[in-house]
Amino acid sequence: MGEPGPFGFGLAVHADWSLHPAKRWMTVATWRGGVWLAGAPEPVGEAGSLLGRLRRRAAGRHVGFGIDCPLGLPRAYVRRHCTDILGFRHFLAGLENRPALFDVCGRLDEVNGSRPFFPRHGKLGMTRASHAAALGLADAASLSRVCDRATPTRAPGAPLFWTLGANQSGKAAIAAWRDLIVPALREPDPALYLWPFDGDVAQLAIAFAARPGAAGVLLAETYPAEALDQLGLRLTKAAGRGSKRRQGDRAGLAGGLRRAMDDAAMTPSASLRAALLDGFGADTAGEDRFDSLLGLLCVVSVLDGRRLDGVPDDPWIRDWEGWVLGLRASSLPASVA
Repeated sequence: MGEPGPFGFGLAVHADWSLHPAKRWMTVATWRGGVWLAGAPEPVGEAGSLLGRLRRRAAGRHVGFGIDCPLGLPRAYVRRHCTDILGFRHFLAGLENRPALFDVCGRLDEVNGSRPFFPRHGKLGMTRASHAAALGLADAASLSRVCDRATPTRAPGAPLFWTLGANQSGKAAIAAWRDLIVPALREPDPALYLWPFDGDVAQLAIAFAARPGAAGVLLAETYPAEALDQLGLRLTKAAGRGSKRRQGDRAGLAGGLRRAMDDAAMTPSASLRAALLDGFGADTAGEDRFDSLLGLLCVVSVLDGRRLDGVPDDPWIRDWEGWVLGLRASSLPASVA
């Protein structure tokens, strides 16, 4: 068993999640000798065994695990469809008996509280406003959580239940909830703590301290665009705004990412240094490998106390909507009641 790191964590992980297994990549850092030793991005592998594999790699220490997919439900949906459920963790645990929720609707007349994900295929005239109306919600904005809103320096996150196009997160949520989280919650001793629903990072560190020698996993939602903003970095190109989809633009951030790793007491492996300089490869998964490192730097900054986890003292957020790790509430428009 290695020495415990900040807050007792010995392994920090971030997974860039997707419906498609080939697009799931994670970057892992191990606490050793007072530093985080980070390897190159690696495939996530089989979802159902992932938490067990991470716990074994942690060798008795705790795991801080960030994942790029929504963890939480918009409050307007909860008010209309979840009045008999205590909170998001209980909602997830109940999905074992409600598998139809993961069945994406092909038509608006199929959409309801038990099958909120839409649409299966694109059709002319489909809008988020009509999706919201089918769920009995007031408008398209009702599909989003507070933490999904745009900030002055980044675009908004996609609404949870929308599953069409490049700017959507619904398919990743389905894959993570169905294949990773719900099976883990069935375990007799799941040792899985969902941030912020089970407490903030400081509170969960206390809960972990009561489990000496039994590795627990803290699972938190991340957003790579938010992580990039937290690091104070910008993707650029020779003329205009950069894109994480371009290998050259990703390679252009190698120096900034190395400085961020130095600030985090993170030592990259030779393979990770090579990946940085190469822009994480020319294939379409390059952006996923890039995002996995951005998220890891966010996770580590919170675990070692350099950045607060940011979760507001709002029961709706802590019980139902969730939050993006490290996001400062002051950077968002005022919360809605």
